[in-house]
Amino acid sequence: MSDSPLEPPEKSRDSLILHATDNAVSWITLNRPEAMNALTPDQRERIIRLLAQSSADPAVRAVVITATGRGFCAGADLRGTSGTGTPPPERVPGDVARTIRLGAQRLIAAVLDCEKPVIAAVNGTAAGIGAHLAFACDLVLAAEPARFIEVFVRRGLVPDGGGAYLLPRLVGPQRAKELMFFGDALSAADAERLGLVNRVVAPEELEKTAREWAERLATGPTRALALTKQLVNASLDTDRATAFAAEAAAQEINMTTADANEGVASFVERRTPRYEGR
Repeated sequence: MSDSPLEPPEKSRDSLILHATDNAVSWITLNRPEAMNALTPDQRERIIRLLAQSSADPAVRAVVITATGRGFCAGADLRGTSGTGTPPPERVPGDVARTIRLGAQRLIAAVLDCEKPVIAAVNGTAAGIGAHLAFACDLVLAAEPARFIEVFVRRGLVPDGGGAYLLPRLVGPQRAKELMFFGDALSAADAERLGLVNRVVAPEELEKTAREWAERLATGPTRALALTKQLVNASLDTDRATAFAAEAAAQEINMTTADANEGVASFVERRTPRYEGR
C-alpha cells in the first residue's frame, strides 16, 4: 500500500503515465504535475493501450484513472513536446479532422469501450479533453477542490474529444450549451449537483474512496458489469425495440458465465456469492 494519496503501489516514477495493478484493479495515473497533467500524444497512446490491456486481462476487473499533483488533466498539450521551437508543418485540408479522429476521439472511445468498469478519481482541475476523459468514465469521484472547465471556447475552438456527444447525454442540451458557450469553471459541488460527478469527497479521502469503489467492483460479476455498461452506453443512441433486443441478447450471453451460475446458486443457498470474473 502506498503511503502517498493517489499513488498506487509498485509504480515507476520514470514514466509520465504510472501504472500498477493491485487487488485486480488497474491504476492509471497521469504523472506530469508540472504541466497540470496536460496530455501529450505519447501519454494518450499509453492510456489507450492500458485500457485495451485491461479489457483483455482476466486478472483486471476494474480500472481507476487519476493523476498526481494539483491537476487531473489540463487538456491536450498544445505546446508540443519537442521543446525545439520548430514551427509545426503547414496544415492541409483533412489534417485537423484526422488528428482529432485518431487522437482525442480514440482516447474517449477507449474509455467508453473498456470492458471493465472505469472510475475517474479527479484530484484537481479537469479542462478540455481532461474533463471529457473524466466524463467518459463509468463513475466519477472528485476531490472538493476539483474544477471542470469546457475550455475550448476560451481558445476560439470547437469542443472535441467527444464533448458534444457526452455532455448532452449527462446534463441535457441546454446545460451542455451553457457550459460550452461560456467556458466557466464548474466546481466539484456544482458538477455533482448537475449529475457529472457521482460523489465529492475531501482531498485526503479521494484515493481511499476510489480504492474502496474499485475493489468492490473488482469482486463483482465482471462480465455482467461489462454487458451492463454496453447496454447503458448504447441506450440513448437506439430506439426501444433495439434496446430491448440488446438487453435480451446480453442476458442470454451472461447466463453462460460462471458468475451468473454462482449468483443464482448463492441466492438459492442463502450465502454470499463468490464471483471470479468469468
